[in-house]
Amino acid sequence: MKKVYGTAGEALEGLLQDGMFIAAGGFGLCGIPELLIDALVESGVKDLTIASNNCGVDGFGLGKLLDTRQIRKMLSSYVGENAEFMRQYLSGELELEFNPQGTLAERMRAGGSGIPGFYTKTGVGTVIAEGKEVKNFDGQDYILERGIVADLSIVKAWKADDTGNLVFRKTARNFNPPAAMCGRVCVAEVEEIVPRGSLDPDMIHLPGIYVHRIVQGVQEKRIEKVTTRPREEA
Repeated sequence: MKKVYGTAGEALEGLLQDGMFIAAGGFGLCGIPELLIDALVESGVKDLTIASNNCGVDGFGLGKLLDTRQIRKMLSSYVGENAEFMRQYLSGELELEFNPQGTLAERMRAGGSGIPGFYTKTGVGTVIAEGKEVKNFDGQDYILERGIVADLSIVKAWKADDTGNLVFRKTARNFNPPAAMCGRVCVAEVEEIVPRGSLDPDMIHLPGIYVHRIVQGVQEKRIEKVTTRPREEA
């Protein structure tokens, strides 16, 4: 199976349709699939439901898809860095399903592992539990959360070989492995494609069985919040 494609647009060709459900890796602006997001913008696909920890920032990352009104609904944990997200949500233009961060990651992992649902204490007694089944185990209440299975996963990795084995760079791993797992089709953008057999099997973070298409490119890798300390005077 050919997995390596020349551009992000080519890697998404034939996979997109209006109203589809996409799982996107990344945390803030760390480890986000920048090139694939740009290709989604250029495609014009609309009415998207996207599961991602957050929705980028104004004008960058998934925030670009907000600017073009291509997102209908977000499943997210944190949305506080995006003024356009807040405006669309408060005006009723954007649907939002809040998920505790660990719950969202586990929903993706469960879906990718063939697990349709699981029970967790997180959210018991809060609005998160509204409308969900509650079951008691050993005297403690737990709520049922459903595994996520997306039509498409878009993720960012550091290295790949041509079979799709992926290696992530430190904290840029974040949501990428579970997001990749839960898509019926997974497209990964990477910084480097290395020869088959050159990756140490013990260092592979996600096996190629989960990855269907790969594109190599150069990412901007913008810093979300620059924090520096005052320069010490001589």
